[in-house]
Amino acid sequence: MRITALDASSRKNLLDELLKRSPNHYGAYGEQVNVILEEVKEKGDEALFSFTERFDGAKLTKDTIRVTEEEIEEAYRQVDPELLAVIRRALVNIRSFHEKQKRNSWFDSRPDGTLLGQKITPLCSVGVYVPGGKAVYPSSVLMNIVPAKVAGVEQIVMTTPPGRDGKVSANTLVAAKEAGVDAIYKAGGAQAIGALAYGTASIPKVDKIVGPGNIYVALAKKAVYGFVSIDSIAGPSEILVLADETANPRFVAADLLSQAEHDEMASAILVTTSEELARKVSAEVDVFLKQLSRRDILEKSLESYGWILVADTMEEAIETANAIASEHLEIVTKDPFQVMTKIRNAGAIFIGEYASEPLGDYFAGPNHVLPTNGTAKFFSPLGVDDFIKKSSLVYYSKNALEAVHKDVIRFAEAEGLTAHANSVAVRFEEEKG
Repeated sequence: MRITALDASSRKNLLDELLKRSPNHYGAYGEQVNVILEEVKEKGDEALFSFTERFDGAKLTKDTIRVTEEEIEEAYRQVDPELLAVIRRALVNIRSFHEKQKRNSWFDSRPDGTLLGQKITPLCSVGVYVPGGKAVYPSSVLMNIVPAKVAGVEQIVMTTPPGRDGKVSANTLVAAKEAGVDAIYKAGGAQAIGALAYGTASIPKVDKIVGPGNIYVALAKKAVYGFVSIDSIAGPSEILVLADETANPRFVAADLLSQAEHDEMASAILVTTSEELARKVSAEVDVFLKQLSRRDILEKSLESYGWILVADTMEEAIETANAIASEHLEIVTKDPFQVMTKIRNAGAIFIGEYASEPLGDYFAGPNHVLPTNGTAKFFSPLGVDDFIKKSSLVYYSKNALEAVHKDVIRFAEAEGLTAHANSVAVRFEEEKG
């Protein structure tokens, strides 16, 4: 991995390079996505089946697009029992974590005759998109369905691309069933997003679409936002390790590679105050590259978006970590909890040398659907809040309104909104007369 001294210039160059990975920079694909969405919007199932055959090689009909109970039962017979046991143990952790995020409606009743509050209501329906193709991620199935289930969403439907044989990965089906999905449809790509956003004869329209996908899925989600809500526009995966001389270089190298293997555009960055650690980590990366199965992807990822930055001080390193706002941030320092208090921007923070990032991907409990491409400066991980909506509650008795009605009228008249003022004034015409 390249080793660079951290200064204003190298930091700017790094930030500029990372921004090139954002889906917002892939406008060339936008026209293709819009054509697909318009076709699905106008022709519904006809377009959906046509695109599925064209892109996935699977011929589907209204009778075969929905996964049947028999197919799910077959999937259970195919899944490794040990994996099923792991999925169930992970589910306990994920569900327990998200149940602590639940909010309750609240009401504030006062002696003056007013009642103010907030009503929490789960979304009625949610669509979960699950990628297929090159890799299958049952962990993402759990992370997207469980918080919706905990929130109380009435209808959770899942779409995922089928293979040429018209079937869906057994691991994906079992994970979805265990998490509590209500229906599963064999559809992928932008056409699946269009079906969830607009509805077809086979796939119902939903209120919100969540889940990761390729660039076509990301741009489709961006395009349908407004017809439905979405979680975020996910970019390539990324990890930043913040370390000092106490870190274990072999552990750090392994953790950097755990994210670099996702795809060629994944980012793996080490920011350290130790030149010796920087050299040792780079050497350990070279050793691991000879052993790991996804070597080609790893090498391309590290060549384009792999960095080791050597800072003069930990304060400078922390400032850089906050500027990058990484999806995953590991802190491997002498006092990691003290460093953690200074971190403002990160999707998930892993503290200490045994909080390896894959622990968060699969098992610990916090959601692994995280903000990418610097959006951790203003976005949060997927959670229960993403599957609820809040309504404000206002009640005033006549006496309560009478006590403040002149203030409301003055405010409305100051804005030139006489109908607003009249709406309040009309309630006290008798007293005025």
